Amino acid sequence: MIRLARIDHVCLRVADLDEASARWQIQFGLVERSQVDGRALLACNDEPYSLELVESDNPGHDHVAYELALDCSLDDACGHLTASGVAWDERDGCVLVADPDGRQIQLMPYREPVTDIDRWPQHARPSATVHLGGPRKLGHVNSLTGDIHKNAAFYVDVLGMGVSDWLAEAGVWFHIGTDHHVMALVDLGYAHFHHLAFETVDIGKMRDLLDHLARHGRWLSWGPARHGIAGNIASYVRIPEEECHVELYCDMEQLGADHVPRVYPDDRYSSNTWGPLPPRSYFRFDPVAVEFERESWETRGTLLPPPPEGWPR
Repeated sequence: MIRLARIDHVCLRVADLDEASARWQIQFGLVERSQVDGRALLACNDEPYSLELVESDNPGHDHVAYELALDCSLDDACGHLTASGVAWDERDGCVLVADPDGRQIQLMPYREPVTDIDRWPQHARPSATVHLGGPRKLGHVNSLTGDIHKNAAFYVDVLGMGVSDWLAEAGVWFHIGTDHHVMALVDLGYAHFHHLAFETVDIGKMRDLLDHLARHGRWLSWGPARHGIAGNIASYVRIPEEECHVELYCDMEQLGADHVPRVYPDDRYSSNTWGPLPPRSYFRFDPVAVEFERESWETRGTLLPPPPEGWPR
């Protein structure tokens, strides 16, 4: 058997570790826990870390890590993976596995809270290190896929997630706890990590962070939007350096224990009750799409051309 407790962290490969760590700290309000041997650990609040940066000649997504539940040991997880016919590797006290698209996943053992205070709500814990300004937590990730049903079966049958909802045949959302989703997939015919998502306390905090990001030269690839599926208010910020987006969100739907997955129509209202669907550049990571988005060429009436040769469509 296997059971996950929560998402633990996202790991990104970066071209320059000093530059990237400083950039994620000042732009998103994260704090650096450590930097050693080409690896930096950054946190939102008082968690050990939620973003891992690793220096590499190939910047981009490296892996997503999930913490196992209290009643699921690493041996339990390994036995389940073996019984499922899924290859795995144990390294540094964790288990590494890949989904059908080849995305790396790290399974970490359950970490018992050190003290009873560590079990208290975030705002009630005394601290001498947490600073004002950052998001509350890392909440979820989203990826593009070329085989949504094969990947959906992997996240349910192999990793033990539950299906929250479907967007016709185009998207699927998965949950571990009560948050509507911790992981989502959108089928565009090719695989690419799309975004990691930080939760903000409310839309006012999101506004402050977006104003701050704008002053640092960032722009919205889509939003603010109000998703029909999951209900969250979301804004997506383009991060060209690591070929991904960051979502800032609040007001995520909370699921009950008896939740039954729903199938939404693939229409504008399911994606954004407030207005338009995202521009087509939102789903691409090639230099043409980034430039069109930065300069708002699509909204100024110029059609987005096909991606350069060698890039996914």
